[in-house]
Amino acid sequence: MHNGSCTEEIRVWDPLLRLFHWSLVLVFALAWLTGDEWMDLHRLAGYSMAALLFFRLLWGVVGPRHARFADFVRGPSAVKAHLLALLQGRAQHYDGHNPAGGAMVVMLLTVLALVVASGLLADAFGGSELFEALHELLANLALMLVGLHIAGVLLMSVLEGENLVRAMVTGRKRARSCNGRAGS
Repeated sequence: MHNGSCTEEIRVWDPLLRLFHWSLVLVFALAWLTGDEWMDLHRLAGYSMAALLFFRLLWGVVGPRHARFADFVRGPSAVKAHLLALLQGRAQHYDGHNPAGGAMVVMLLTVLALVVASGLLADAFGGSELFEALHELLANLALMLVGLHIAGVLLMSVLEGENLVRAMVTGRKRARSCNGRAGS
């Protein structure tokens, strides 16, 4: 449980990471909404998504601590241990992403990269039904992952007593000392 009176905050997510996150939200929504009707706008959204994903890959290597993949990407056993601890009410507080959140970031970035690649292939091969079907399947998978991501953010916000959406807007989260649990 957190200490409701604790107001100490730390900066976790830098402005470029937050700009990337919300730009990706907008570009994905634009791509989703323009799928079959406005192909020029859909392509522009796809190219924008490709540029954003390239930036995130680079920022995941050279960006500030909590933006780096090395800070939050953990193996399957760490994700499983975190989820079990969460179910038992003893999950650690993490300044950045917890192991499950890190796994979701990797899944989302991977699937979105595959959505972009399949869209480029569908375009390159003149509307190939195979690549268009793959593109649509991957886009639906991405939408499902987005839904799970939002559900996870809302769940962790309730369990930790911290508005994680606000944290992704402001870049600030409650300090670990406010939670009485260790984490990274």
